[in-house]
This record gives sequence, structure tokens and C-alpha cells, in this order.
Amino acid sequence: MSAVCVFCKIIKGEIPSFKLFESSKVYAFLDIQPLSKGHALVIPKTHGEKLFDIPDGELAEMLPVAKKLAEAAGASDFNILQNNGTIAHQVVPHVHVHMIPKPNDEEGLGIQWPAKKVNMEDLKVLAEELKSKM
Repeated sequence: MSAVCVFCKIIKGEIPSFKLFESSKVYAFLDIQPLSKGHALVIPKTHGEKLFDIPDGELAEMLPVAKKLAEAAGASDFNILQNNGTIAHQVVPHVHVHMIPKPNDEEGLGIQWPAKKVNMEDLKVLAEELKSKM
């Protein structure tokens, strides 16, 4: 854990939170600046800024917990959001997943999706390049 990380301090109980779930690997709590009612965060107990820094076992538990939170909130429409890096809108440098209910057009996450046209041959080359690195 990081001594200066706000999420690590929440896990240690040094900063209060509205805990919703805790296991040996993850911790879930209500967001204190919610986009909608029930907006919650799921964080790994291992400190790491980006997905690469977190053991797969902890990552594997995060999505099922987010799913349970959506079910508990009664959210039929919701977003699961995970950002990596400041230019990707990550504010707290500790991996976290948002579960954000989307009850109507005004509440919840608003997204613009600036899709680009691509050349299918270029896409094929990129796909082969990425597959070879996995």
C-alpha cells in the first residue's frame, strides 16, 4: 500500500468510506462525488496506478463485484468504467472500477464517442500485430 494514496488510506480505515463490500482482494464503497444514485467504486487492495500493476487475481474479482453492486442498486442501465492515466481521465492514481447507474438521460455518465473511419487493410495489419504480441 502507498502511504499517500487516498484509496489505500480508505482501505486501512484512515479515511472514512461508505463500505459496500470487502474481501481479501478488493474493497467497494460509494463514490462521494456520484454521477447518479448508487455510483460506487471497486478497488484492489494492492496499490497500483494502472492495470499492469495489479495481480490478475485481484482484477478478476473486481468485475463480479461491480456486477453485484449494479444488481444491488437495481440498475438496469449502467456503465462500468476504468481509466488508466491522467490523459485517460484517471484522477486517483490507484486502479479502480466505477459502477455508475444510468437511470435517465440527465444522470449518470455522459459519453461522446468520436469514432473514426479506418481502412480495413490497415485494421487487418494492426490485428495481426497485436495478436503476435499476446
